[in-house]
Formats: sequence, structure tokens, C-alpha cells
Amino acid sequence: MENLARTRNFCIIAHIDHGKSTLADRILDVTDAVPERERMDQILDTMELERERGITIKAQAVRLLYNRPDGEWTLNLIDTPGHVDFTYEVSRAIAACEGALLLVDASQGIQAQTLANLYLALDQDLEIIPVINKIDLPIADIEAVTDELVELIGVEENEILKISAKTGEGIRDVLDAIVDRVPAPSSEQKETRALIFDSYYDPYRGVVSLARLFDGELKKGDKVRAMRSKEQFELLEVGCYSPKPTALPALRAGEVGYIIAGLKDIEALRVGDTVTRVDEPASNPLPGYARALPTVFSGLYPTDGDDFGRLRDALARLQLNDASLYFEPENSRLGFGFRCGFLGLLHMEIVQERLEREYGLDLIASSPSVKYRVVTDAGVLEITNPSDLPETFEEIQEPVVRVTLVSPNEYVGAVMGLCHERRGVSVGMEYISAKRVQLTYDLPLAEIITDFFDALKSRTKGYASYDYEPKGYEAADLVKVEVLVAGEPIDALSIIVHRDKAYTRGRALVEKLRELIPRQQFEVPVQAAVGKRVIARETVRAYRKDVTAKCYGGDITRKRKLLEKQKAGKRRMKQVGQVEIPQEAFLAAIRI
Repeated sequence: MENLARTRNFCIIAHIDHGKSTLADRILDVTDAVPERERMDQILDTMELERERGITIKAQAVRLLYNRPDGEWTLNLIDTPGHVDFTYEVSRAIAACEGALLLVDASQGIQAQTLANLYLALDQDLEIIPVINKIDLPIADIEAVTDELVELIGVEENEILKISAKTGEGIRDVLDAIVDRVPAPSSEQKETRALIFDSYYDPYRGVVSLARLFDGELKKGDKVRAMRSKEQFELLEVGCYSPKPTALPALRAGEVGYIIAGLKDIEALRVGDTVTRVDEPASNPLPGYARALPTVFSGLYPTDGDDFGRLRDALARLQLNDASLYFEPENSRLGFGFRCGFLGLLHMEIVQERLEREYGLDLIASSPSVKYRVVTDAGVLEITNPSDLPETFEEIQEPVVRVTLVSPNEYVGAVMGLCHERRGVSVGMEYISAKRVQLTYDLPLAEIITDFFDALKSRTKGYASYDYEPKGYEAADLVKVEVLVAGEPIDALSIIVHRDKAYTRGRALVEKLRELIPRQQFEVPVQAAVGKRVIARETVRAYRKDVTAKCYGGDITRKRKLLEKQKAGKRRMKQVGQVEIPQEAFLAAIRI
């Protein structure tokens, strides 16, 4: 098993914007994986969207050959995202590795997502190599960050690597540490077992699955079976990314690569499934992954009703690429669409933008909501759409999350104030270092999915960060605020809020709609109501023709008669009139 002993599988984990993609670029440069004329920044961020925003959305796997005096080593690198919404991507990448580079920005120190990703790696028993990046910055505080890492992980100071991914300083030390510290992969049995940790859809080749081989080997022409879906198929190609797709004669135990079976059915080979050979099948599948549970729900509707079929196909293909996406059909005043579940607001934004760019769709998204539990006489209902809330119920429970916030000392008061405004309950507070504090709060998920991140950054001048994990459900005094236009409820604008905030949100909604709904020949009342009680109202004023223009002088009663006649006609129009609400009104109201 010579190739096993000389193979190292590792990933890079960090908080967002701490330099993961830049470090991956430098590692590719040092190992000569990319010809000089093809080199560019963010080479593993293959999506146009990733380059534009400067963030990693998809984990990417690449095989590198590293030469040093004791011979050639095969390194399988997986570059992971850093944003809290893409933690599921990180957890899948970690399951395919034996080691992890924990990257910390020398100017910002340990942040919330650094801690979250570290705990994920420790749960999988990975070898952690702490790395301090951006040591070339004038504001780098290397000593303070070193103390934080020693305190957090319990490593010796000389085990912490100090690098600059931008200038390339210390990159060879990182590669040597990977070879020396990360354990070689081990194989427990001769029967083949490969874990599918990612997939994407290629229009010419069908489903391309990224796999980590734990046991045995796979080669072109092998007949294999997915152990959970029970589907059988023949492998048309196996290979690896280095960083371009490269076909190989075989993938062996301990290696990371891709397999292509010409599958068109997305359900046949799911992320987390185990692939084994039909001739010598393994008896037990690999553990796979816990299903990612969506936390934010929103309706996606095509602006053109004829695009409904295209949207369904696009979502199915995107779900292959993004295993955490959930969707089901629904119908509302916006037409036919899909109720989609996302891991957070950034995830929702990215999915919508990818659907519009990659599949040429024009979409409207309804207000983001969370999953509520409603206790009724008939049992417990789970609802994601506020319009599904029954009129009578015993209690309503909302999801609560455990939020970890990391902030400099001077902003602790501002962070605590924000959490208490959002109905937070303090759980604990501890000092990571002399200058940084970790706060723990229990907060309703509905309070943090919209503008919590923006409010946190603005109150702390961008220095605080946060991460969260589900805690459970708790009963709360929640009500449904409905918007009525000309007496008709508009289900796409319904929201569920805490009773104390119902008036504020209802007032903001009706004021915005009054500006955006075009004037009609009759008055249009726009109301926000809780149950049968109207809590806010605005009126879209009617157009009025000057019917008295033809009366020159004379008795005022003549003018009054004409105005009364006009008023009676308008009353009849109001009874039969139906208000057209433009899409801009929906979009603006949804953004509130």
C-alpha cells in the first residue's frame, strides 16, 4: 500500500475572508499544478458568482504532487466555504479528510465561524494544523492571535505556522507540516466502499460525483451499486482534478476523485451515499451525512407563468449540486411556484442568483419565513408559509437557535443590546483573550434571518462575528399579520411576528404599498390586520375627474348634484373593481 502511505487528504477551514482561497492558490503555485500562463486569483472558485463576491460557495477538491528530498507525495486538497450558511459544505468536506489547516487572520483573530469549523473538525477526529495568515499586514497582531490559538486548541507555540498567503511566505512550511503531521489514510477491508461527498450536473456527461475511496478500488467499466438507493450502473470514467479533470486508470483506497456513470436521473446517486462494486459488494455502507435541515423558507415564482417547468428542472439540477436545498410546489397570488428551504439568507440569495444566471429565469421571491409548530386540537402542524396558519390553535412554537458571538471588548454593550432587542436570552460570556469576548445567547431564529448580521456589523464597526446552531422549539406569543388590499387578503405578503412588533411591521407594510399600488378610479384601502382587527390602514387616493368644469357660475346646488352623481358612480365601480398590484410592490414589501 505504498500509494496510501504517501497520500495526505486535508481541507482548509476558516472564518469567511480569512484567506482560504488565496492559500489554495499559493499551494497550487508551489506544487506547479497550474502552468504559469493559466494562473489567476481564486483559481478553485470556478463560479462567476464566487469571483464577483470574493467568497467560496462550493467546496472544491484538487490533487497535487509535492516533491521534497524524501520523494514525491500526493496531496488531496479540499477548499471549503467560510460563511455560516455553507457549514453543510464544510462538514461534508471534513468527512473526506484526515487533517485540516485551521486558518486565522492575523489582523482579526479567532472569529465565530473559526470556532464552529474547528469543532466540526474535532468531532471527526481530524489532525488540526493551526496557521496564522496575513502576517504581512501592518495591523497584524501575531502575538495576540498566537495566544488565542494556544488557549483554544492547547497546542505549543512552535506548532503554529505563520504565513502570508498573498506573498507566498511560509507556504512550503505548510506543505511540510501536512506531510509530517497529517496521518496517512487507512483501509479496513478489501471490498470497495466510496463515499459520495459532492455532485454536479454536466449537460454533456450527466451526473459527475466526487468520491473519497475508503476501501478497494474503482476503475472504468466496473459495475457498481449505490447502497442506499439500490441503483446499479456502469462507470464510464474515473479521474481526479489536478485542477482540471484528468481521467485515471483507477481510483484506489485513500484517494479522492470523480466518477461518471452517464446518469441523467438526479435521484440515482445522492450525496452521502456509498458506492460499492456489484461483484464483491461491501456489507455495511459508510455513515454518510446527517440531512441538512433548512432554516429559512421562501416561495420562488417565475414572473412568466410559462417558465414553471423550466424552474422545476433548474431546481432539481441545482439540488444535485447543493444537497441542502429543499423545494416543493405551491400556489399563491403570485401564481404557480415552489416553496424552497435554505440554510440562511445568503444561501437563499445565492440560489436565486444562480437560477437567474445559469438557467436564464426571471424570479420573484416571497418574504423569508421559518418553520413553526402549531399545536391544535387535531395534533401538531408544521408550517413554513404564514398563510397556512389555522385561525384557531392552542399555541404556536418557534425555532430557537444557540448563537455564539465573538466581539472586541469595547463593543460588548452594543452586542448585548442588539441581542436583547431581538428577544435574546443570555446563556454565557467568556474571554477568549484579554481583548476579545465570546457571548452565547438563545435567540428566536426568525429574529436573526433578516437583518441581524447587518445590525451586528454596523454596531461593532465590522469587528464582531456570529455563528448559530439549532436548539429546539419554544412557545411564544406570535400572531399572523395579514395585508388586505380592497378587502382581499394577499397571502404572499402575510407574515408571522411577535405580538409586540405586529403594529410596527404592519404599519411599514401598508405605508410602502400605498406608495407602490397605482391609483385607480376609486379609493383603495390597504390594511394590515391581526385576525379580525385592523391594526394599520392607508388609502390609495382615487383619480377624480373635474365634473364641475362645465358649470360657469350659477347656483352651487348644480355643482353639488354633479359631484354626488360622480360619487354614486364611483361607489358602483368600487364594488366591481379589482386592484392590479404590480410586481414592484410585492418586491418592495418583501424587502421590508
